[in-house]
Amino acid sequence: MCGFTLMNNQVGEVMAGVMRGKDNVDVTSPLPSLIRVDGKDRIEILYSEMDEAAGEEAGWFDQAEFEANMSTHYGRMVFLDDRAIVFANPEDAAEYLDFDLVVRD
Repeated sequence: MCGFTLMNNQVGEVMAGVMRGKDNVDVTSPLPSLIRVDGKDRIEILYSEMDEAAGEEAGWFDQAEFEANMSTHYGRMVFLDDRAIVFANPEDAAEYLDFDLVVRD
């Protein structure tokens, strides 16, 4: 499992609404101050989906907007130009991190 918590505010609600539509994601809300997003294996947060759901122009939602509304996460998180990916298994993130999993002498 992997996941993150969001602030229970306008942006958090938009993000939760998008994430509720994902097959492998479970969203728990509303909680008093946060929204919990849990996923199996990996969660992809596509910035363009957030732009559209919020009714904003392309490029409004980015890594900084995500981090400003996320309070914590569990699993390995990788940020790309167009998305954030949270992995339950850190080894699955190796290709994005340029991390060599080969054992060397």
